[in-house]
Amino acid sequence: MHFEARTWKFGDNINTDLILPGHAMMKPFDEQPKYTFSANRPGWVDEVRQGDILVGGSNFGTGSGRPGSRSLKLCGVACLVADSINGLFFRNCVNYGLFALECPGVSAAFEEGDVAAIDFETFAVRNVRTGVELAGKRFPKMLMDIMVAGGIYPLMEARGMLEPANPLTG
Repeated sequence: MHFEARTWKFGDNINTDLILPGHAMMKPFDEQPKYTFSANRPGWVDEVRQGDILVGGSNFGTGSGRPGSRSLKLCGVACLVADSINGLFFRNCVNYGLFALECPGVSAAFEEGDVAAIDFETFAVRNVRTGVELAGKRFPKMLMDIMVAGGIYPLMEARGMLEPANPLTG
């Protein structure tokens, strides 16, 4: 898997309350993404485009297990790369099929709007503007398989382990 797209830069300790505010959790699933980052980046959801990449600082996704990664994916974010990613948030990224990669030093290597080239075969991250290339932290193939499948539920459906969801009832 390879991604190359415009970046959005976020700082350290971006928590799940900032990603998906509590009041949005009471909304239907299809409405939740429009509240993504509304507390700290009002209007961001109107600017993000399909395939864009998030660059984060350390401890991205700290907080609760709320499905912020699902909202990011539904907003069009193709990939998250951060200096470090909270473990629970990383696993939620995997489970919802949002490609995520820890890459120490990535936040210092990018300015918002730079184009990132991310290669999940080599776990390399490159800033296309500056040519700076960094090594991301490798993770097991099993987790990559889940991301490639679109998340844990699509993978289980494809393997016959789960009945496909009824599109009328979710």
